[in-house]
Amino acid sequence: MKALSQKRRHPLAAIALLLLGLLVTGGLYAVTTTVNQAKADTTSFSASDVEEGGKLFAANCATCHGMGASGSTAGPSLVGVGAAAVDFQVGTGRMPMQMNGPQAMQKPAQFNEEQTRQLAAYVATLGPGPSIPEAGLLDEQGDSAKGGELFRTNCAMCHNAAAAGGALTRGKFAPGLAGVSGTHIYEAMVTGPQNMPVFSDANITPEGKRDIITFLKQIEANGSPGGADLGALGPVSEGLFVWIAGLGVIIAFTIWLTSRTS
Repeated sequence: MKALSQKRRHPLAAIALLLLGLLVTGGLYAVTTTVNQAKADTTSFSASDVEEGGKLFAANCATCHGMGASGSTAGPSLVGVGAAAVDFQVGTGRMPMQMNGPQAMQKPAQFNEEQTRQLAAYVATLGPGPSIPEAGLLDEQGDSAKGGELFRTNCAMCHNAAAAGGALTRGKFAPGLAGVSGTHIYEAMVTGPQNMPVFSDANITPEGKRDIITFLKQIEANGSPGGADLGALGPVSEGLFVWIAGLGVIIAFTIWLTSRTS
């Protein structure tokens, strides 16, 4: 008993317990991360897709992102970004960038769908990451009401409650979501492009993402039944329109009255 008591009071006991706690915590985190990545990495590609994607990458992307996508001073590493990030950035024309700026601008895609898939296949082999979403999550048959709640809670502060987009800091902006495919909306949520945060399955479940896409496509299809939406920017644009139009009518009426009396 005396020997055990002395071991408990050993000066290195606290350090040993601290190291043990760090090891256990790190191990649990690593296991949890691996499980989440394995769930996301469900898309499989053929060997020919990977090979052709590697050639396309070397010819068009390695200048900035480095050989093997390890990154350089001109572009970040792509190891671990997953196929979804490539499909979003290349499929929307944001990559390759046309010029340096506050954020990559959307433009006509430089690569066709097959080439985009091949680039995604190559980058997917470099490390685990989010995959291109399955068709079942993009059928626009989710719960629109729940999707609206999730969108207003997580997305509306940047993209506007009507998904019309909005300005951010230092020349950056959250784009409008009208006309954006469900695939790219889902991929943006799981990869977090530009200033957008990453919404993992722990934040918003795949079913929740499906609901959001359903909501966005529904409001896009409904249009503006009440008349001109004035950019869907809310009371600011509406109030400005009323002020300018009302003031214009008053000025015109005043001019008409004075001309009549003279």
